[in-house]
Amino acid sequence: MANVTVPVEPHGAGLNPTHLRHHFATPEQQFDSAMLGMWTFLVTEVLFFGGMFTAYAIYRTIYHDAFASTSQYMNVILGGTNTAVLICSSLSMAMAVRFAQISKSRPMVISLLLTMFFGTIFLLVKAFEYHDKWEEWLVPGLRFDVTRYASPEFAHHAQILFFLYFAMTGMHALHMIIGLGLLTYLVVQGTRNVFSSAYYTPVEMIGLYWHFVDVVWIFLFPLLYLIGHRK
Repeated sequence: MANVTVPVEPHGAGLNPTHLRHHFATPEQQFDSAMLGMWTFLVTEVLFFGGMFTAYAIYRTIYHDAFASTSQYMNVILGGTNTAVLICSSLSMAMAVRFAQISKSRPMVISLLLTMFFGTIFLLVKAFEYHDKWEEWLVPGLRFDVTRYASPEFAHHAQILFFLYFAMTGMHALHMIIGLGLLTYLVVQGTRNVFSSAYYTPVEMIGLYWHFVDVVWIFLFPLLYLIGHRK
């Protein structure tokens, strides 16, 4: 008797949405797995930024007067503007997630584009602020002139603060650029009507990432711009 090979359908074929990967039993299981992975990633990001926040706290305690002397060089208006811009971007991102959940592709894409617009404005303002620091000779290691510093006795220790300023805001800006790249992916997929109430996992995951980046700035703004600020 000849052997007969019976074709075996992939697990879930014909029963589950096309976006369901073969190693998941249900869409809910796939979503929960993605959520766990994203939160695990965000915890590692908290640890990463937490190290810089800890370094800032330690050095500010040791060189309190030197750090306080840098307050006059922090542009609170630009920092505050960027804070408002990022809050608006979080709102538009939340709207995009909601529109994806109710299968409204066009409003979702518009909300994503609005989020990208706010993110771009943030980066432009930050670039303008970096340019000011360069012109004022306040870039440690590249362009820092202690003779121009208003408080010469604190100039050397103040360089630590400016180094942390560029390190922390620079890494935050890099995360923003990555976020804009991810949003571009969502816009392209959104125009193809990929997302719906049955499948919106990428929108929600990238939304969590964007909100995290915004929250990091909410902590950076008071630490670098407001604490001890004086003119």
